[in-house]
Amino acid sequence: MLEAVKVALDPTPVQERLLVAHAGAARFAFNAGLAHVKTMIDSQEKPEWSLYALRRWWNANKNTLAVDGNGVPWWPENSKEAYNSGLESLSDALMNWSKSRKGRRKGRRVGFPKFRARNRTTPRFAYTTGSYGLIDGDANALKLPRIGRVHCMENVTARVGGARVLRMTVSRHAGRWHASLTVERADPTPTIPSKGGAVGIDLGVRTLAVLSDGTMIANPRTLNMGERRLKHAQKALSRKTKGSNRRHRARERVSRLHARVANQRRDLLDKLTTRLAVTYSDICIEDLNVNGMVRNHRLAKAIMDASFFELRRQLEYKTARTGTRLHVIDRWYPSSKRCSNCGKVKAKLSLNERVYHCDGCGLIIDRDLNAAINIKVAGSAPETLNARGAGVRPATLRGGGQSAVKREPSSRTHGVRLGANTRKSVLQAKTN
Repeated sequence: MLEAVKVALDPTPVQERLLVAHAGAARFAFNAGLAHVKTMIDSQEKPEWSLYALRRWWNANKNTLAVDGNGVPWWPENSKEAYNSGLESLSDALMNWSKSRKGRRKGRRVGFPKFRARNRTTPRFAYTTGSYGLIDGDANALKLPRIGRVHCMENVTARVGGARVLRMTVSRHAGRWHASLTVERADPTPTIPSKGGAVGIDLGVRTLAVLSDGTMIANPRTLNMGERRLKHAQKALSRKTKGSNRRHRARERVSRLHARVANQRRDLLDKLTTRLAVTYSDICIEDLNVNGMVRNHRLAKAIMDASFFELRRQLEYKTARTGTRLHVIDRWYPSSKRCSNCGKVKAKLSLNERVYHCDGCGLIIDRDLNAAINIKVAGSAPETLNARGAGVRPATLRGGGQSAVKREPSSRTHGVRLGANTRKSVLQAKTN
């Protein structure tokens, strides 16, 4: 399997200038290749934008493209891998645009590539061939051709663990350089699942996660906590003259604050998902339509700050390592409106009702805990014949149906019922 190992670099001032030069070389090759492709398209010629075609064109014209004011070529100052990484990015961008235009690419439509500006592009380049990567006998350093030995902030050899390094991407985020190594290692043998049993997880904004056993994980609201500093830093940035050194420093300050918020969020999700994967033998979650949920502009920022998709993504690969089974419940299942005791479904349930009152059996329970119990029960149900894809709207809903968001209306009275007692009926449950 392929795995990414990301470490922070600690370059010297001279090495940092070389890193910037290599990133600029990748950007220059990208822009030069894009200008070449656009010229061919404008002249109604058939452009060749495969990586090998772009490399042949670059090798044939680099002595006239990458030259200084005196006509002296400057491309030998950087590693050839920097130019190849820029051309590779251009080839991928053009391929994605072509496939999206012809309807052969999933997701939203991709536009034609744009020229990369120095002030609006993340400095990045990659190594795929040559002598790069780990250094024998030096566990805290990496070898970068044309740059030399670069010190790392941690033991990168121990992180790689003897795996084969296929690619190394160097980039700068928030003023700090990082190296991301793509390594190939043997598929892990899943360990014996823990004896923690099954658990259902209900994700939300007020509380990040509520487990079916009653555990509640508070939402730290990392963006909300850092908004005051971001507000002052962004206001100071708006007052600076464009192109000035002070504006550059102000922009770096804003990027560091955003990176701090992202790191705090990532730290919480990493610890939470690791704890869940090593504690429980079965984890049941909902297939949330986050794109549909963020259309509510009052909750969009809070939903994006909670990072529901990132939590599920981490659970998917961490449960595969530990042997824990992950069950993804159909997004149309009314987990919030169904009573976890008798199985009765409410017709309406507003967002401000935080306590669930059952009209059938009189159960009074926390709304999120009730949903987590229902998710756990649904995850233990067998897969059914009437299960439908997550992106398909129910045809039986009147009025054109509803968006598949977390709390969907349930106006059907003849639908499948699934309760917490002996009413475990059929329901779609996808298991990893």
